[in-house]
Amino acid sequence: MKKISVVIPMYNEEEVALTCYERITKVVKTLENYETEIIIVNDGSRDGTLNIIEELAQKDKNLKVISFSRNFGHQAAVTAGLKETTGDAVIIIDADMQDPPELIKDMILLWEQGNDVIYAVRKNRRGESMFKLLTAKMFYKILYSMSDTKIPKDTGDFRLVDRKVVDVINALPEHNKYLRGLFSWAGFKQKPIKYNREERKYGKTKYPLKKMFKLAFDGIVSFSNKPLKMIGTIGILSVLLSFVVFVYAVLSYMFKWNNLVPGWSSIIICIAFFSGVQLISIWIMSEYISRIYDETRNRPEYIIDKKINFNKEN
Repeated sequence: MKKISVVIPMYNEEEVALTCYERITKVVKTLENYETEIIIVNDGSRDGTLNIIEELAQKDKNLKVISFSRNFGHQAAVTAGLKETTGDAVIIIDADMQDPPELIKDMILLWEQGNDVIYAVRKNRRGESMFKLLTAKMFYKILYSMSDTKIPKDTGDFRLVDRKVVDVINALPEHNKYLRGLFSWAGFKQKPIKYNREERKYGKTKYPLKKMFKLAFDGIVSFSNKPLKMIGTIGILSVLLSFVVFVYAVLSYMFKWNNLVPGWSSIIICIAFFSGVQLISIWIMSEYISRIYDETRNRPEYIIDKKINFNKEN
């Protein structure tokens, strides 16, 4: 009998933790032809999330819990869940219930038809502000255009992944994983499934503008060297601009144009522009260098404080 694993990262989700468990458990119980397991990863929550899921795990031995020593981030939580799964297929879903767990059965059907990755594509995003929708659209557009690996637009982490794909991802030694990109990078047979994303009814989003920017930047830096190439392009444009300023200064001197203070404009423009170019270049290169530094330190992506309902000792 095939086995289905469900991975749910949680961070400060005490308002929705019980609802999330009940809805997903209800769906899982309808999968009569499969063995199932649910793994909740507590990403260092500071509210009552851990207490709630610990109580649930005491009553339901099919529910497994991993709890971090502190908050390590959403991608680290998903990574930890993937490494502990034993299913033939793994479903990743957020705890906020904006992604409907009822879609799991349709995902499994597509998986049984021979697809290795079934990723959920949002047809619309209900209950979100115009600013959120605009920034999300910009996020996916920039990521798609900048990344060397074509990552599907309007997709999150909600997806079903075959065991062989999970094994590939688990074997990667890199830190700062951008899982959405890695699943696309891995290849295999992939299939989209469209759905309507619901309004978040409880709690607050864990991806405000600051984290969305970081996520986009992680995706670009992890899957593209275009920012480095842009430095060369900016450098060429800088040289051309300085040449134009030089020609204009010469013509102004030759034809006695008096609209400029001699030397002032060219100096200010050149200093300001080239200073900006240098700072931008240093910033971009420092991001790549910092990631190399992270890899060489070889620190773990996360630290587990406790494990509940696993065969090994908790």
